[in-house]
Amino acid sequence: MNIQWYPGHMTKTRRMIAEQIKNMDAVCEILDARIPISSRNPDVDELTAGKPRLVVLNRVDQADPEGTRQWAAYFRAKGYAVLESDAKGGAGTTKFAAAVRSLLADKLRAYAEKGQNRVMRVMILGVPNVGKSTFINKIAGRRTARAEDRPGVTRSKQWVPIDRQLELLDTPGILWPKFEDQSVGLNLAFTGAVKDEILDIEELACHLMAYLGENYPENLKSAYKLETLPEREDGENDIAWGFALLTAAGRKRGFLISGGDVDTERMAKILLDEFRGGRLGRFTLEMPKET
Repeated sequence: MNIQWYPGHMTKTRRMIAEQIKNMDAVCEILDARIPISSRNPDVDELTAGKPRLVVLNRVDQADPEGTRQWAAYFRAKGYAVLESDAKGGAGTTKFAAAVRSLLADKLRAYAEKGQNRVMRVMILGVPNVGKSTFINKIAGRRTARAEDRPGVTRSKQWVPIDRQLELLDTPGILWPKFEDQSVGLNLAFTGAVKDEILDIEELACHLMAYLGENYPENLKSAYKLETLPEREDGENDIAWGFALLTAAGRKRGFLISGGDVDTERMAKILLDEFRGGRLGRFTLEMPKET
């Protein structure tokens, strides 16, 4: 599955970041805890070089807890501060201001010694649909950023005051022009960071089914009331085995069409909706040792 998506506003965002970064005290990068590497823009390190970094692992309520623990340790080992968050439910968001002040403690101390009371400015970055606007609204305590559960909603930069000493610069979501690794594109598509309209939904669902069948088989059996999963034959690729799993789940749900065949397109949409809504369980789709 070849996924490419680079709307014009993303090019403008890169330019805006390059222009504004010199005015920032720190950078906050919001990642999807289920896919922390796939949901990082690879240009961010270059664009924000030298700035203190806070990584927010968002949607931890939908991620495998052990996976989140490993990823938090991974980013801390790189020298980043880490905050775990469920922005929609609010968990972790109240710790944001304190995390920023801890990250910038030396700078704040230096200003205090000079009798200066400077406002800290933090740039918020994230690819589409990682929950960036929801996170900002929670920590601001009001609706300041447009939040919708579809990619590419935030289209222009906006300043968001948090308190007298902290301001955020919200930026539109950005992605890179080509997904060099198919697994990155798939992970982003699974979680809804790529628009469904440009994808083959059944093929995507087959890939997701194959991953869950391999790594979280008990969740699939429980969610779709399957006593056993179709066995994977030697040499059977993800799409073929994933289609068998999709068919089994669809048949169990009663999604049949004329002739008794399974409506796999309907089942594919249901699978993605339930996965993205957290109704199948808590999953981490990539682990530090794999990167």
